[in-house]
Amino acid sequence: MAISELKLPAGVGLQVWGSAAEQARGLAAEVAGRLRSALAEQGQALLVVSGGRSPVAFLEALSEEPLDWSRITVSLADERWVPESHADSNAGLVRRHLLRGEAAKARFIGLYQPAASLEEAAELADHHLHELPLPIDVLVLGMGDDGHTASLFPNSPDLDLAMDPQGTRRCLPMWAPSVPHQRLTLPRAVLAAAKVQLLAIQGQSKLATLNAALAVEDERRMPVRAFLRAPLTIHWYP
Repeated sequence: MAISELKLPAGVGLQVWGSAAEQARGLAAEVAGRLRSALAEQGQALLVVSGGRSPVAFLEALSEEPLDWSRITVSLADERWVPESHADSNAGLVRRHLLRGEAAKARFIGLYQPAASLEEAAELADHHLHELPLPIDVLVLGMGDDGHTASLFPNSPDLDLAMDPQGTRRCLPMWAPSVPHQRLTLPRAVLAAAKVQLLAIQGQSKLATLNAALAVEDERRMPVRAFLRAPLTIHWYP
């Protein structure tokens, strides 16, 4: 489909980039600008990013932005339940590609907790995440081909709890269908309260997924649908 055919709700922005490199640099510049505004207004800022392979170039570009990183807290929208030393750890990804150089001065609060079960790990993380200076100032989300965002997966047993707009938990366990590692995630109530919300996607397949999500009425079928409203801005490249 053509990007011009996308029918976005009122108040949802769209930024189209020409390449992956342009998107990474442009998104980093926008995030940095938003963080500077938050620092100027309140003296500190909270940035929450997503993991996976797609954000690497963006994280590296952001690490080079001139910011007072010592006043910025960085956390994750979700995490695989693996130690930080594991190759699939989102925390490890952030430390390698974002928290380097001057950006290493930022305070990082991760989600992973060693425990006997995923549920116990989520309870420990929930307690640990009370150190987050909520609400989130800048949130950067991704989206899977099944319409999940963060680790809000369709058909997960805990999805109703995680999608509750009035939920009080800061971290929940998510049993993600057909993925190699189970997850810990920030719930909708925490994510949707972010002051600046950005969704970074790439390619025609993600554009088709986005279009399908816009047409869904039941947000549990494609949880990203819950975030497709103001103040979201979508960053996409073909």
